[in-house]
Amino acid sequence: MNGYMSASFVTINGFSTAYRFDGPENGRVVVLSNSLMSNYDMWDWTVPALSDRYRVLRYDTRGHGRSGIPPGPYTIDLLAQDLSALLEALKIPKAHIVGLSMGGMIAQQMGAKFPHQVLSLGLCDTASEMPPRDIWAERIEIASTKGIAGLVDGTVKRWFTPEFIARAPEEIEKVRAFVLGTKAEGYIGCASGIRDMAQTTMLLKIKSPALIMTGRQDPACTVDQSTVLHRMIEGSEMVVLEDAAHLSNIEQPQAFNQNLRRFIDRVDDLL
Repeated sequence: MNGYMSASFVTINGFSTAYRFDGPENGRVVVLSNSLMSNYDMWDWTVPALSDRYRVLRYDTRGHGRSGIPPGPYTIDLLAQDLSALLEALKIPKAHIVGLSMGGMIAQQMGAKFPHQVLSLGLCDTASEMPPRDIWAERIEIASTKGIAGLVDGTVKRWFTPEFIARAPEEIEKVRAFVLGTKAEGYIGCASGIRDMAQTTMLLKIKSPALIMTGRQDPACTVDQSTVLHRMIEGSEMVVLEDAAHLSNIEQPQAFNQNLRRFIDRVDDLL
């Protein structure tokens, strides 16, 4: 699949945002928010599990994919303001918000600061803080001097288990393509926001139903970091996917999709 064949664009907060809808026009909306160094094609493995019932909206975060690259640095709060503005521009009053990694950080902000737009939260392979700062300084320096190509191999090794890398070369090539498609300026803008993020206390403000889901072998956003989210968000549910690292929706799509769909259906059936 290549969602860019049917991408649409809208200007929000002064830049062009690429987005795509799938599923029935009268379905409740599920928003999918991408990770750092990806684009909305990372959800190709997830959309078919939702689009029979739901109107699935995926979009490229500022600085990523085909969305514009405003001058940085950015903050996670700013990225959440973008999503809030996107929903307003598309006349979507409320939605189920699902994000992975950086997308999950944005979803946390949505739950805390824009609760009137949130039906539920899916916080996948994500965290409320991402220390240490020197790791991000090093990655930003590499992106500045060598471009994204200098980061791609290390990124793939963090995102997937060695077993998956060995057995799924076609999937890995798709991932490498959207990583390499990220512009250095966009990466640096968003990575700066992740570096400076400190939103653990903010989690106490989240009252929406929340699913926290993570890969057991995720070295980037660990099970311990997901446990913090689970403990801080009252009434949340936590699922750990075995044999998955950071992009668990791609490495274990069946388990990821089953758990996500079960959670969203349960919330949506009560609306």
